[in-house]
Amino acid sequence: MRSWNAERIAEAAGARLVAAGDGGPTRAVIDTRSIEPGDLFVGLPGERVDGGRFAAQALGAGAWGVLVDPQHADGLSGGAVLVSEDPLLALQTLATAWRRELDAAVIGVTGSVGKTSTKQLIAALIAPHRRVAANPANFNTEIGLPLAVLAAPEGTEVLVLEMGMRGFGQIDELARIAEPDVGVITNVGPVHIELVGSLEGVARAKAELLAHVPVAVIPADVPLLDPYLGEDLDVIRFGTDVFLDDFDPPKVRINARELVVELEVPFRARHQLVNLLAAVAAAQAVGVEPSGPVDVQFGALRGEHVELASGVVVINDCYNANPLSMVAALDDLATQAPTGRRVAVLGDMLELGEGELDAHREIGKHAASTGVDVLVAVGPLSTTAMPETFNGELHLATDAAEAAEITAGLVHPGDIVLVKASRGIGLETVAEALARG
Repeated sequence: MRSWNAERIAEAAGARLVAAGDGGPTRAVIDTRSIEPGDLFVGLPGERVDGGRFAAQALGAGAWGVLVDPQHADGLSGGAVLVSEDPLLALQTLATAWRRELDAAVIGVTGSVGKTSTKQLIAALIAPHRRVAANPANFNTEIGLPLAVLAAPEGTEVLVLEMGMRGFGQIDELARIAEPDVGVITNVGPVHIELVGSLEGVARAKAELLAHVPVAVIPADVPLLDPYLGEDLDVIRFGTDVFLDDFDPPKVRINARELVVELEVPFRARHQLVNLLAAVAAAQAVGVEPSGPVDVQFGALRGEHVELASGVVVINDCYNANPLSMVAALDDLATQAPTGRRVAVLGDMLELGEGELDAHREIGKHAASTGVDVLVAVGPLSTTAMPETFNGELHLATDAAEAAEITAGLVHPGDIVLVKASRGIGLETVAEALARG
């Protein structure tokens, strides 16, 4: 937004300009702790703290300007001051205006599992060919997504935006802000069931994205999405239209709509190959034919393989968990060939609704069927349900701290240890304890 002056920023946001500033801002932020010179600080009212109270502090820290509600605008100086009765709506409106100014191709990515990895893969495939930007970390909400859009620099040609779902209407809201050209749904699984009622509800919530795009990239094996595929929608199904031809690590050969795509990838996990198929389809949809090495990093706690000095290998996948991702992680563990044992430290999967115990029983059963030698079940759901279906060596832990103590005492050199649970269980404690030795 550097090229936009204060008057244009105010007009684009639907805000009133009280005081002008020099030039334009580089990005928008909502936390005074992250302010850098040239930022636009947006004071959002919250349940406990009203961000507008920190407007003067933001200007004092070098912010280009502030966007606040009227009660916080009096007496401000030292930069541009914009006023709106609804600062969040103004932020979102400004993001849409900047998206249109960029005139970039926008790819929206959602799904029950793998949306972050797929977003990163799409950006990595496009980066050698076009100037691409993507939302960082979890900037995938009604607040985070517009901040990500506004951080995209001038000259961005492709914008890849992950979209989170926590109920009906949220994906629709995000799509109205981002105005995507391509919609990617990685999968539909039993996640946030307590918010949408059923698997059909998950499909309906995710499919809100499809009402906003001319091109849809969806999995081939999810018929629950079929009711939302309009006649005018160009549908690319990964698994059939785009499918894996050969995988001889690090080389991957993919058939993508009759084009052979040859890549080199820094991972072996089969579920990431599925994400890669979706990413290839999305890249093609914006005119990029990917090839060669894929420079991608999936980030902390997302299936990291860490070789410890003790001779133990930890698969640190405790960022989050649900039945789909849990099965994928156990399947990946089954492909590993440790000199010791396969150990799985599995914690509760949260927000599954009425079927939560059955889901945990199924994971215990799947752990047994995929060759897990030792299972450490963590949390009330896991310790109740998994022992009913897992018949190998089993240890029970009430929480992450107890799981860390148990696991540290039972692993041996040569073991490979999968650590996975919903984020609220905090199983990174286990990985950290093993790393300390």
